[in-house]
Amino acid sequence: MSEAGGGRGCGSSVPQRAPWSLVAATAAFCLVSATSVWTAGAAPMSREERQKLGNQVLEMFDHAYGNYMEHAYPADELMPLTCRGRVRGQEPSRGDVDDALGKFSLTLIDSLDTLVVLNKTKEFEDAVRKVLRDVNLDNDVVVSVFETNIRVLGGLLGGHSLAIMLKEKGEYMQWYNDELLQMAKQLGYKLLPAFNTTSGLPYPRINLKFGIRKPEARTGTETDTCTACAGTLILEFAALSRFTGATIFEEYARKALDFLWEKRQRSSNLVGVTINIHTGDWVRKDSGVGAGIDSYYEYLLKAYVLLGDDSFLERFNTHYDAIMRYISQPPLLLDVHIHKPMLNARTWMDALLAFFPGLQVLKGDIRPAIETHEMLYQVIKKHNFLPEAFTTDFRVHWAQHPLRPEFAESTYFLYKATGDPYYLEVGKTLIENLNKYARVPCGFAAMKDVRTGSHEDRMDSFFLAEMFKYLYLLFADKEDIIFDIEDYIFTTEAHLLPLWLSTTNQSISKKNTTSDYTELDDSNFDWTCPNTQILFPNDPLYAQSIREPLKNVVDKSCPRGIIRVREESFRSGAKPPLRARDFMATNPEHLEILKKMGVSLIHLKDGRVQLVQHAIQAASSIDAEDGLRFMQEMIELSSQQQKEQQLPPRAVQIVSHPFFGRVVLTAGPAQFGLDLSKHKETRGFVASSKPYNGCSELTNPEAVMGKIALIQRGQCMFAEKARNIQNAGAIGGIVIDDNEGSSSDTAPLFQMAGDGKDTDDIKIPMLFLFSKEGSIILDAIREYEEVEVLLSDKAKDRDPDMESEEQPSSENDSQDQSAEQITPSSQEVDLVDQESPEESSLNSEPESSSPADTDNAASVSASEQNSNPMENHETTSLDGECTDLDNQLQEQSETEEDSNPNVSWGKKVQPIDSILADWNEDIEAFEMMEKDEL
Repeated sequence: MSEAGGGRGCGSSVPQRAPWSLVAATAAFCLVSATSVWTAGAAPMSREERQKLGNQVLEMFDHAYGNYMEHAYPADELMPLTCRGRVRGQEPSRGDVDDALGKFSLTLIDSLDTLVVLNKTKEFEDAVRKVLRDVNLDNDVVVSVFETNIRVLGGLLGGHSLAIMLKEKGEYMQWYNDELLQMAKQLGYKLLPAFNTTSGLPYPRINLKFGIRKPEARTGTETDTCTACAGTLILEFAALSRFTGATIFEEYARKALDFLWEKRQRSSNLVGVTINIHTGDWVRKDSGVGAGIDSYYEYLLKAYVLLGDDSFLERFNTHYDAIMRYISQPPLLLDVHIHKPMLNARTWMDALLAFFPGLQVLKGDIRPAIETHEMLYQVIKKHNFLPEAFTTDFRVHWAQHPLRPEFAESTYFLYKATGDPYYLEVGKTLIENLNKYARVPCGFAAMKDVRTGSHEDRMDSFFLAEMFKYLYLLFADKEDIIFDIEDYIFTTEAHLLPLWLSTTNQSISKKNTTSDYTELDDSNFDWTCPNTQILFPNDPLYAQSIREPLKNVVDKSCPRGIIRVREESFRSGAKPPLRARDFMATNPEHLEILKKMGVSLIHLKDGRVQLVQHAIQAASSIDAEDGLRFMQEMIELSSQQQKEQQLPPRAVQIVSHPFFGRVVLTAGPAQFGLDLSKHKETRGFVASSKPYNGCSELTNPEAVMGKIALIQRGQCMFAEKARNIQNAGAIGGIVIDDNEGSSSDTAPLFQMAGDGKDTDDIKIPMLFLFSKEGSIILDAIREYEEVEVLLSDKAKDRDPDMESEEQPSSENDSQDQSAEQITPSSQEVDLVDQESPEESSLNSEPESSSPADTDNAASVSASEQNSNPMENHETTSLDGECTDLDNQLQEQSETEEDSNPNVSWGKKVQPIDSILADWNEDIEAFEMMEKDEL
């Protein structure tokens, strides 16, 4: 407990208007004192094992940070597969993702306070000197206001907070004179022009050199921003004001929060995902706790902790009540419509919501935190990492995983709240998975596809800022940390701000504006730290009892999903509502249910069927709402079919020395030959065919006999190539694209078609690689001659016996490949007016509909030949084994924005002999996942 807390116990009562220094320390951090509560349940972990795991985290951080400093600095981020720095404008644009890069050595600044937490004070002092010497904040580059605030401004403030702490201790940083704070102040002033709007909400982007709206600024025309983008400023801006005495920063951040609160949907007390920064109109009216909104809620509660303003707690509690009423569907957290909060807006969840259990711990609501965390952990155990998005029945929706730290964050807070050693085992699993699947020779690489195990040439700064900090703190004892962590609060980027700021430079008016908008009952709000005797009943197995029912929530049976059923639906003998994914136009019972919901089925002349809903024709208001939800689901499912792949990608895994399965290339399947999803994988050495195009009888059959033949695309049909290499005795084939420079990151994968003839005679597996993926195998042959690969439906576990021959740090030098879209669905439907729950239509050709306020009409068309929208599609589940009619596959779209090409920074190019397999130094950067708030 901090000195300001005066040793007040967790269960003690704090007056509602007590001095904030007392309340902050008590409310925010008394959860730490609960660590001795659990004495039974999971087997306790010995101090020796915890120290071993802590040391392992230190070694992992050294591997990531050291490679960034050696191969990337002063670039913003490390590209761990090609061992070089990512410089804005020198790599292909990844769209919005690149807005975090400002040519200000992002990873170094984001890692400053992590160095101190990990007791690397000498490295911290060196890093601060580098920042002061090398970093320029006046670059002509357009950056995200949100990302620059949480990563750079937060990193500078966190570094300053710990620099002055170390200086006070008298051993390190004796030369420091607030230089990081001055840089933070300079950056703060550079961000202020973004707030020049009538609403006070900031523009989403700003030019560091030219600001907003000038011709040379190349920004300032945006109209929309996400709620989190505008609502995640108060901690950093208020801290900057409290440190410097310049009140303008806190004033601007408060004004933005006030505006968001005023624009909340009054009947549901929810906020949407995106908002117009000029008018305050909600652009996206769906609401959840994940991408686009997440840290807005986090900062309301933490602003109360740091600043002592009661209105922030009142707002948070009002929102939290709405979240638990509408969004929380234990153990799930599903987006809803802010105007119709009983109606789900999605059938999937994104990975960013993994922070929410940690926030619930800070709130003191432990049970739902345990439930959601356990559900997420079961997903991770099935696929090693948390996919960027997954469906309500736990199928992969977006397959990427950029090494996000939110789940580790919640794990840390749950352990500090409960002391349950179960969460230490969870942390151990995270460490093992990172080392086994993400570690590469030059750092840790993001997962491009958790199903195949392929990598992306990306190591975001937040990985060093957050992941290692939370993992180390999870296993550390108090004496392992050189300062009292309880004297600080974590920002959303895990930067540390001291609690004593609550009593420093308090010149901001604390008028309670909350009561201007709503009637509040103070009895519903917690003004004290939750009493641990209430949080944790006397039963020491309390947390385990909550987790136990969720142990099999994600299993090989592919559960049909855990969805909300309103209390009104639990009528005696009532059946669950009809789901869009189960609907069949030929089922009389389904047609009767549709009629009851006010949905009509119309047979069109072209063979399609059209669904139209009129709410006034429904049997009851409940049936009408069921019908509206059914139409929304049908729209979403049909829309997905246009974008999603028909089959999951296949994997080509190099298993010979010195790769041992650590290089995984994403490949397209064939419509003929051995189906790798149904049969055992094929393993063998590779050999180039002659002729290389494989369009005639091979002249080197002895070279490909018993091997996997490499052939080039072009000049004849794929099936003809397959027959020729099969006749030569090949056990498999890999077709390599003849379009030089092509890559699965910039072009969609496809399924190799037959030649119009019977292809049953082709018995060997055939896979397709684009040029860049194929060149990796060809370069490996030139380097090592004998190259053995594994053709399979997904990457297999690496051989530990073979890997033991290598040094621990030599992990994976694979090029990052990913599956995108293979063969488009045969059912072509286009979405019209998807965002309006009052009236939506889905037809084979777009056509507009006029609003029907009284009928609440919606229409959707589907093919009569495939009236179940999920038929004839293979579904990828989290264990990679289950297939049924539920089609929830990965959506992908291209990113388009270009970066400024005028860059003066030079790249550091690593010599070829210093990297395990860096045979392709100048390979282009890989395109990013779908352009989304994620």
